[in-house]
Amino acid sequence: MANEQHTRSASVSPRAEPNRSVPRGDPRDVLNRLTKGPDRAGRITHTEHLPPREGRHADWPDRIRPEVIDAVRAAGIERPWEHQARAAAHALEGDSVIIATGTASGKSLSYLVPVLSDVLDGSEAPNGRGSTALYLAPTKALAADQRRAVADLAGPLGTAVRPAVFDGDTPVEEREWVRLFANYVLTNPDMLHRGILPGHARWSSFLRALRYVVIDECHTYRGVFGSHVAQVLRRLRRLCARYGSDPVFLLASATAASPGEGAARLTGVRPVEITEDTSPRGETVFALWEPPLTEMEGERGAPVRRTATAEAAELLTDLAVQGVRTVAFVRSRRGAELVSLIAQDRLSAIPAPREPLPTGGGEGTADGAGAEEGVRGGADPAGSRGTRSIASIPGVGRGGGLSSRIAAYRGGYLPEERRTLERALHTGELLGLAATNALELGIDISGLDAVLITGYPGTRASLWQQAGRAGRKGQGALAILIARDEPLDTYLVHHPESIFETPVESTVLDPHNPYVLAPHLCAAAAEIPLTEGDFTLFGPETAALLEKLEQRKLLRRRGSAWHWTRKERAADLTDIRGSGGSPVQVVEEGTGRLLGTVDAAAAHTTVHEGAVHLHQGRTYVVRKLDLEDSAALVEESSPPWTTMARDTTALAILETEAEIPWGDARLCLGSVEVTNQVVSYLRRRLMTGEVLGESKLDLPPRTLRTRAVWWTVTEDQLDAARINPEILAGALHAAEHASIGILPLFATCDRWDIGGVSIAQHPDTLLPTVFVYDGQPGGAGFSERAFHTARAWLTATRDAIAACNCDAGCPSCVQSPKCGNANDPLHKAGAIRLLTELLKSAT
Repeated sequence: MANEQHTRSASVSPRAEPNRSVPRGDPRDVLNRLTKGPDRAGRITHTEHLPPREGRHADWPDRIRPEVIDAVRAAGIERPWEHQARAAAHALEGDSVIIATGTASGKSLSYLVPVLSDVLDGSEAPNGRGSTALYLAPTKALAADQRRAVADLAGPLGTAVRPAVFDGDTPVEEREWVRLFANYVLTNPDMLHRGILPGHARWSSFLRALRYVVIDECHTYRGVFGSHVAQVLRRLRRLCARYGSDPVFLLASATAASPGEGAARLTGVRPVEITEDTSPRGETVFALWEPPLTEMEGERGAPVRRTATAEAAELLTDLAVQGVRTVAFVRSRRGAELVSLIAQDRLSAIPAPREPLPTGGGEGTADGAGAEEGVRGGADPAGSRGTRSIASIPGVGRGGGLSSRIAAYRGGYLPEERRTLERALHTGELLGLAATNALELGIDISGLDAVLITGYPGTRASLWQQAGRAGRKGQGALAILIARDEPLDTYLVHHPESIFETPVESTVLDPHNPYVLAPHLCAAAAEIPLTEGDFTLFGPETAALLEKLEQRKLLRRRGSAWHWTRKERAADLTDIRGSGGSPVQVVEEGTGRLLGTVDAAAAHTTVHEGAVHLHQGRTYVVRKLDLEDSAALVEESSPPWTTMARDTTALAILETEAEIPWGDARLCLGSVEVTNQVVSYLRRRLMTGEVLGESKLDLPPRTLRTRAVWWTVTEDQLDAARINPEILAGALHAAEHASIGILPLFATCDRWDIGGVSIAQHPDTLLPTVFVYDGQPGGAGFSERAFHTARAWLTATRDAIAACNCDAGCPSCVQSPKCGNANDPLHKAGAIRLLTELLKSAT
């Protein structure tokens, strides 16, 4: 392909011949079987064929220990790919490196080889510990998977390499051993923030010898979460300097625009960029799939398409019948449960095949070099701890046959349940899995043949990561993006160039967000008192924030240093995931059994009193939401409806930071205060979406100070666009919805990361105004990105609305699934005219 994006993002494992056929069939044949029949033929809007690619070999740098090279060869990898050898050479020279190449291009081996070589060197030091390395993963599952990978590769090296996971699931009795003896510690940013850095004195020998910090899947550190992680890493660098070490940062990322700049914002250290992917790849067939229209009518009589969830469940069923090993990525926890349940139900009616289906797992050998599979899999010396039989997990199908080989995977499951599902998928015991994006990352699920992507995942980087989960053993791969009935998905499946001819996004994060920086300054002061010498490390806002923290009596200045003053732990001031507080525990009222958790920010809308809650295939109704104790009490029930919260939102402008005239219109960026209150919920019939009733709720309002982009229009512009007072509110509201839906094309965000308000006469601007704001305190950088790309963003918004075939507005153009006003009022034609007039003078 001419577009390098294709080449990098669809690469597959080099451990098998690129064109090797598999029993489950060529991806073109699989897709043809899926589209048989008149009701399926028209659902594919575009098919992209990504051809196979040859790889280019190199030699390992001379400084790599021969024992490490021998261990790599024992794993079936004779020589590295060129990009792996380059990354290893820079790491050994002391250069920080970011490897931004495709899925299954061997990024793990790129950093593991130099790290293990230095650790082996250090093991011969007189103190017996020598060099140490810290591995950071965004999820526990990925860290556990990498623990197995390191143990497998380092097995021939004996006890010189001692990898260990240190996270919330690590038993207390093992933690002391990890601190004192492990030399390759695998953890996540949360544990580094709350466990390791506050207890740095107990980690002194490890930090003193810290040679490498590996940051895997670093493209996931974006928005507020990425900004928090950036400050955690600055605290780590500060403590390392205190103990006399200066670690090299080795970062692995999906393909991204300007990966070096993103890595520098994340770590504070400018790395060498390695972006050319020299690994081979098998053929990938990538289809864009639009579900058909149904006979049902939605809100305000709008046509309704079949849901992407139902379509994914049907395709997962058909692929399972073909024996095609598949993961269906689903946007929400509830959606993953539903896809799994529907597929299990459909498969339970199909007789088991006479011949056993292939299970995959364990196949693929020795041509190549540097596959991630070459350093993953195998027995986990500690892997059996806390695991369960797959048959004991509630989300797995019952009754034998194909239905018993389908399961759901999502956050909120207990740790031992997640590990069991990961192992079953890896070995092929499971044939199909409906998963949230927790499996998007580098967990080894090699041997998959197909990936279903249920709705655009928010960024092109995530799209290619998910698509790259299939074909990782060299066989052909099938990826299908199933469009949801909303503006962005509809736009993409009818504009394939936006996927296949457009580079991936830059990673957006802002480490200097004062809402992010302030709690980390407190945490840093609690670790070691802050001095003016730390200002450069933490950023230009440090001095002003320290003064404010003194005024709030969180810090106290003594001489030339600032000290933490409270008895509680400073690290507990913030949740780096930005969830807005302690997770709400979902508890079964009759038994007291903990079912799972819900993020605090989502509790008001998802586990309010009366809400229908789905967990591991069972339906519950929330009887009480206790906000003080962060608990939702539920009772198992099966009502014939779902629930949807309704809310009210008010917004006040606090500061206008930038303003651009677009003729008489104004485009602005600044700080705002958003007040939101969930006031009621609707009950909707399961099959039709018909509203059965509305119930009032008494929940407290929540206030958010954040950043927003907004635009205003004048009376003359409204006249030119033929917008009279009767349709003004609907035109603004429709433009707001559509612009929120399209923004993820221009910023690394999801529509659920941002919010919007449209007002016919806003009290601060005294003009008709549309706001789009970041959904996190202090902002996440999304609205700023929208401000700087506003002309392209709003042009795409107008084009998406105009291209929709509906008459008055539908979920594919201007209706929003998160609207707190039940998508009323909306005026599609008015939104098109209004945006056209606005853009006439856009600069």
